[in-house]
Amino acid sequence: MKQLILAFALVLPLVAHAGGVDRLKAFIAGAKTAEADFTQTVSDKNNRVSQQASGKMAFARPGKFRWDYSKPYEQVIVGDGVKLWLYDADLEQVTVKSLGDVIAGTPAALLAGDNAIEKYFALKDAGVADGLEWLEATPKNKDTTFERIRMGFRGDTLVQMELFDFFGQRTTLKLTGMVRNPSIPLSRFTFTPPKGADIIGE
Repeated sequence: MKQLILAFALVLPLVAHAGGVDRLKAFIAGAKTAEADFTQTVSDKNNRVSQQASGKMAFARPGKFRWDYSKPYEQVIVGDGVKLWLYDADLEQVTVKSLGDVIAGTPAALLAGDNAIEKYFALKDAGVADGLEWLEATPKNKDTTFERIRMGFRGDTLVQMELFDFFGQRTTLKLTGMVRNPSIPLSRFTFTPPKGADIIGE
């Protein structure tokens, strides 16, 4: 279960009747920072729920993001623009690696990447469903964890993401209380390993 949660980071209108792709581009252009609460559900290929989690997320483009999981386990995922930090409080373990192209083809790239989003994804409109305007993003980097990613917008707000991996699993992220362009201190996107934690990686 924990590996699946951490894998996520390896891992966020303007015109009437705008398609999902236009909404994403407008969201990226208009949101230099953002924060929201999230719930995450993982389902297998038979739609059986195998995992549920929740917490808070924030990003500051380009390259900085943070996901704080509070339930069912305390975990932190931080991209500080240079390195990616994964902290599991239960295991007292920190995994660190170079950010580099790690986020290419991942949800983090869609939310916290630079404006050259189509360098990493093939984008297409995916119509309207459940009251949301959808787009589908297919990573151009074939080494990514995800086969495709769907993003649903209500007006100018991103409210849902669906991530499909190569094993038939679907991770659904629902975002609530989205605030665009809040003032977020840079310290939120830095991570100092807790004293006594095992550090794995660079």
